[in-house]
Amino acid sequence: MFGQPPVPDLSVVVLSWNTKDDLRRTLRAVEEGTGGLRVETICIDNASSDGSADMTAEEFPRVRLVRNAENVGYARGVNQGVALARGFRIALLGSDTRVAPDALPKLCAFLDARPDVGAVAPKLVDYETGATQRACMRFPRLVTALWWDTPLQAMFPDRFEIARYRYLDFDHETSREVDQPPGTCLVLKREVVDRLGPMDERLWLFFNDVDWSMRLKALGLRSYYLVDAVVAHREGGSTRKYADFGAEWHRNRIAFYRKHWGAPGAWLAKAA
Repeated sequence: MFGQPPVPDLSVVVLSWNTKDDLRRTLRAVEEGTGGLRVETICIDNASSDGSADMTAEEFPRVRLVRNAENVGYARGVNQGVALARGFRIALLGSDTRVAPDALPKLCAFLDARPDVGAVAPKLVDYETGATQRACMRFPRLVTALWWDTPLQAMFPDRFEIARYRYLDFDHETSREVDQPPGTCLVLKREVVDRLGPMDERLWLFFNDVDWSMRLKALGLRSYYLVDAVVAHREGGSTRKYADFGAEWHRNRIAFYRKHWGAPGAWLAKAA
């Protein structure tokens, strides 16, 4: 009688939407970057029309593939992947990334060594140039809605609230605790994910990772940025193809402000 397969050290959840070539590189890099970890990879395909799902099935038979009949959005797709994950740790990974061979082992080792840390993210570098991407953010405040993506930002791009929100005082070349690490590659212990609960599916594409980070902070846990782990990232590899990008961003921002600051927050975000 055969026993149960061993529990993976890490479950990597990759969402896919029309990034076939990038997705191939992402999945291959995960296969080559386990560093001795038992890794399972779960790919949630949000009804791609470019053959991404078929490519995954044919070229990566070990990947657990879910083919959604429609694009259910980022938050729901993540929740699907997390529900299927069996690993002691869970990594959210964008389909427009390429993990360095030692990145995932380093992130897992750091997480294991720091019980006060609930989530850890790597340094992101540009896919082509290798330049560091300044991807960490501080938590938004009510006043942030007046400045971020408004005429005030265009007129005063370096004023205090924008500088605070975008961590302009942090060069992203040293490791440190941060409010909101990039969700493009984020590793958490399974027990922490269970405590957090699912991503808020009202935040269909945007602000779901911000909300998760704020909920993690409320649990008394820290988020960390680890510069020694490096992941190449083609920024906007999937979202820039989404025709309703701008409208969806504003809808999700209003929903986020409504959740955290009630009707006044939603009104301010919409007015701004």
